[in-house]
Amino acid sequence: MATICGTDAAYTLEELEADAAGTAAELAARGLGPGDRVLLKADNSIGYVTAVLALVHLGASIVLLDHRDSPVATRDVLVRAKVKVCLVDDPADVAPAPAIRLAELAAAARPVPGGIDAAAWAALPDGLLMSSSGSTGRPKVVVKSGAVFLANLRRTAEALDYTRSDVLAPFLPFSHQYGLSIVLLAWLVRCSLVVVPYRRLDHALGLAGLRGATVLDAAPSTYRSMLNITRQRPVLRAALRRARMLCVGAAPLNHRLVAEYRAEFGKPLLDGYGSTELGNISFAVPANPVATGRPVRGVDVRVVDDDGVTVAPGEVGELLVRTPDLPAGVLDDDGELTPAPAGWFRTGDFGLVDGAGNLHVLGRKRAVHRMGYTLYPDMIELRVAEAGCCAKVVAVPDERHGSRLVAFVEDEDGHAPAYWRERMARILPPYEVPNRVVVVESFPLNRNGKPDGRRLEELASTA
Repeated sequence: MATICGTDAAYTLEELEADAAGTAAELAARGLGPGDRVLLKADNSIGYVTAVLALVHLGASIVLLDHRDSPVATRDVLVRAKVKVCLVDDPADVAPAPAIRLAELAAAARPVPGGIDAAAWAALPDGLLMSSSGSTGRPKVVVKSGAVFLANLRRTAEALDYTRSDVLAPFLPFSHQYGLSIVLLAWLVRCSLVVVPYRRLDHALGLAGLRGATVLDAAPSTYRSMLNITRQRPVLRAALRRARMLCVGAAPLNHRLVAEYRAEFGKPLLDGYGSTELGNISFAVPANPVATGRPVRGVDVRVVDDDGVTVAPGEVGELLVRTPDLPAGVLDDDGELTPAPAGWFRTGDFGLVDGAGNLHVLGRKRAVHRMGYTLYPDMIELRVAEAGCCAKVVAVPDERHGSRLVAFVEDEDGHAPAYWRERMARILPPYEVPNRVVVVESFPLNRNGKPDGRRLEELASTA
């Protein structure tokens, strides 16, 4: 029997659905109805899962916002999305907007058996509004229909071979594409979900192991921390040993980390590729644990050069995606919808498709100019990674050379900058060798576990 469990409570899926339907009835009694935009800003909890299903059942337009977003960012989304009411852990987070505490809402609602009806929500062209991560600039508010989001999840479940016997344990915030996908996948597949305290990895691993998690999902930085913790406390290795899949996304995956997991647990980290705009695009699976695997059914990927010409298998270029899961568009500064263009979507990512059809995502297509050459920092990062150097390269404007390159090297052993610069100089042409190398124990991360591009730019400007 499928269950939804947290640190101090567990419910059958049917019990949770009854609570969600009752919550939807309570919201309707307070004047909310189909199509109303409701902002959900709260931390992961069973109550959060209940609220998501309640809004689906009500047919409301769900506006997701990370509970750690600043008041300025929150106000921006509230205004642009024309939110009617907010469901929150703390009303102060959205003041002065009208708000209802999740705990107060749960106390007022009464269970209504009968399951969740997603038909009205699926029919909404703006069933789901999500902010992009904003790692390099102002977040976009992406608008998707409920039907498109659910269809992408059904094909995701097919690609990953989820079954009712699975127990999903996402070590991710539910307020973004990746985390929300896992929540609704558990509901669609009718399998179990473990709401782990993902910021306390020792507790989270213990709970995942106790509940018999079969699929873990996390960012690469989280898997790195898990590895460190389990080396210090071997009893926590159970969750990683027992899982049938260790899935990873949200940021580029380091080859060294993959090798360490194979050595320690005898299984690969299974990478995936997706985005807020397009949903889930491709997955590595146990039978094909190569890069980010092949695209899910119905999705096509092309690799093109700078002139838009498709390149041969194995050659690097920009990734273009054609998918039935395109968003309706994004909200402009006035809150009006700017429609997404039809056809092939330019991802802005570099990559290649190998001869077996596997997608290798190499990084962002960010061109900079230096010493008369056009360079791509992500490609430099890829080359030095092959030499065992985990680096993030940041370009700083320079009047004389066009750009000055600063490389941040993640090195737990604390080698000197000169050590890493010498290694880079062996494999890079002179015009790609960074001007400055800064050694750090770990990269600064944003709330999604991705390297924080804006913070790295700030650090590079003073390096």
